[in-house]
Amino acid sequence: MQVSIETTSGLERRLTVGVPAERVDVEVDNRLQKAARNVRLPGFRPGKVPMKVMRQRFGAGVRQEVLGEVVNQSFQEAVVQEQLRPAGQPSIEPRTMDPGKDLEYVATFEVFPEVELAELAGFEVEQLVAEVSDEDVDGIIEVFRKQQGDWETVERAAAEGDKVNIDYAGTRDGEPFEGGSAQGSDLELGSGRMIPGFEDGIIGMQAGEEKTLQLSFPEDYHSEELAGAAVEFKVTLNAVQEMVPAALDEELFAKYGVEEGGLEQFRQEVADNMRRELKNAIEAKVKQQVMDALLAAHDSLEVPRALVQQEIGAMRNQMFQQFGGAGGQDLDLQSLLPDDMFQDNAERRVKLGLVMAEFIGKRELKADAERVRAAIEEMAATYQDPQEVIDYYYGNQQQLAAVESKVLEDQVVENLLQDAKIAERKVSYQEAIAQDQAEA
Repeated sequence: MQVSIETTSGLERRLTVGVPAERVDVEVDNRLQKAARNVRLPGFRPGKVPMKVMRQRFGAGVRQEVLGEVVNQSFQEAVVQEQLRPAGQPSIEPRTMDPGKDLEYVATFEVFPEVELAELAGFEVEQLVAEVSDEDVDGIIEVFRKQQGDWETVERAAAEGDKVNIDYAGTRDGEPFEGGSAQGSDLELGSGRMIPGFEDGIIGMQAGEEKTLQLSFPEDYHSEELAGAAVEFKVTLNAVQEMVPAALDEELFAKYGVEEGGLEQFRQEVADNMRRELKNAIEAKVKQQVMDALLAAHDSLEVPRALVQQEIGAMRNQMFQQFGGAGGQDLDLQSLLPDDMFQDNAERRVKLGLVMAEFIGKRELKADAERVRAAIEEMAATYQDPQEVIDYYYGNQQQLAAVESKVLEDQVVENLLQDAKIAERKVSYQEAIAQDQAEA
């Protein structure tokens, strides 16, 4: 087998592969001879069909099958011979495939880049320091009480946080506009559902009162026709309701998984969950900074287009699934969710994956079994039957591999942090959580 290699651009390689005709012809003859033992053709006894007839009837099909297999096999042999690491499938261009002649084809593909790990010593990381206070727990419990509470009609002026029922009619230059009117519409004041000034204008109104609001649509409003437009809304307030939070009783506790222990146990469960959330938020922020530093240090690393395209496809399908998709078989996801939406993040993920893989290999890191177990137990602790969840993870290789991958990432972060300058900053629980949510 003859192989020549050419670098076309960056990571792209072009292999010209020549395979002796004998390799293909011998395999074609072998398969035809085996098939002749069982083939049945009119005018011939079973197993007695002449090879000349076999070649006439089946030779072209068998040859095509053999050619495909020989191309695949010889390509694998060629990349091993040339010590190449293909990234993605090759594009095959046939040169010569005629019977009796040497097989020749050109394979074009990308290779994995050579990753040279950069020095990261001294990079800066900010680590948030926060605690879960009794006031924080009170605040979350109040949220739970409102989630399970009821709206009750009140005879007073509307205030922020109330739910009001209104009729409204919007006009622009005296003319109604599409979507600007409604009857009996419920609106929670302070939700930000309406354009700026609308909800504020209702605060202080009483049931039965009418009011005209002079407002303007935001300049970046999604409808170009209304963006920045001055409008007028005539609003009639029909009713005011206030939220009456649920009582702190056994019924409320049970809805959040606490069957015994009363208020004390409920507060303990809430606090434990908040501490887990806080720990994860702080660790995620640190991890993000380490990953950013890792990327910045390897900014010039070229990544294979094929891997980026694979990542784009995975991210597109993941987004579709998150929005309730069923696999996208009947939808053109590429036009619905174009590549540009994912390009930057896909390149970032691929580059990080390549750099981290090199780092893990150089440091000879493996996912620590005890830490994997601890991570699974921590996730299981939030379920009613923790052991059932633990057994599920250890009985499902794909799920277990996902946990091992995360633990290995955490070990990489810890290794890199040994060379970092860490500055602590004290913040409140809410600030730490809010920063994490904003970055996510």
